[in-house]
Amino acid sequence: MENQTFNGDILILEGLKVTSQTVIPVFIFLLIVYIFIMVSNIGLVVLIFTNRSLHQPMYLLYCNMSVNDVLGATVVTPVILRDILIPHSRRYINYIDCAAQAFGVHLYAGTAQTVLMIMAFDRYTAICNPLRYGTIMTTRMVVMLSVAAWGTISVLVAILLGLSIRLSRCRSVIFNPFCDNASLFKLSCESVLINNIYGLGYTVVLLGSSIGSVTVTYLRIAAVCVLSKNKVLNSKALQTCATHLAVYIILLVSGSIIAILHRFPQLSDHRKVAAVLGHLAVPALNALIYGLQIKEVRQRIMALFRSNKVALMERK
Repeated sequence: MENQTFNGDILILEGLKVTSQTVIPVFIFLLIVYIFIMVSNIGLVVLIFTNRSLHQPMYLLYCNMSVNDVLGATVVTPVILRDILIPHSRRYINYIDCAAQAFGVHLYAGTAQTVLMIMAFDRYTAICNPLRYGTIMTTRMVVMLSVAAWGTISVLVAILLGLSIRLSRCRSVIFNPFCDNASLFKLSCESVLINNIYGLGYTVVLLGSSIGSVTVTYLRIAAVCVLSKNKVLNSKALQTCATHLAVYIILLVSGSIIAILHRFPQLSDHRKVAAVLGHLAVPALNALIYGLQIKEVRQRIMALFRSNKVALMERK
């Protein structure tokens, strides 16, 4: 099978290695996390769009992240949940579905970076250029930046996967819980030099521009806060930037762990778990961090707790 062209369109997903004793607990845990991601992120988007006081650039950018987090969780979780309940030998996926899943996986990862870059620019403008903020970060500007963020990554990812899809296949096993670009080009016995060069360039440009822009932005914000010695300004900067920085660090740490584990083949099972958690833990944490920053969300959560407390007291 390794040395001859594989013409079938059915691939085998290696999936997570779950023992028979832990199948149900793992399935229930992943399902609960997935439901939380869907409900919290979709609820956040609905709340922002239905509340006119939240029609501000920062909150509209939150919607971008929430939609992207729903995409990131949905593109892999249903397949993983299905595969947990079936034997390893029956974990099939169609090649076209595998390519579509890989597109979604890389679109999610890339868009998360570009949207966070836009959010950093938004915070920079609000703190360092408050008098011009309203004229710079208009609704039209937010829409244009959002389209650019999604559109640019879509084109780059399409090229990335196009280079892999063009290759002939001599293998049929995906050594991963879900499909990604590396899984696709590893199915081929041809030279993947072009794939590696483009993939490395794509990663360097995306991460380099992301880390560079966020670092410069926060250095400028820190300089303005130090020079102004304005407690009100510093408090506002801390409040508005802490959320963005926390989400950015979580994303970088998650991606770094997966990249590091790729260097150790003997830790492949740990890498698979980290990859799955990257598509579940990060969106779940984002929803908590963004949601709790919005006053209306906090008020509704507090009202819910109060109503439950009153109901319990009445029962007693």
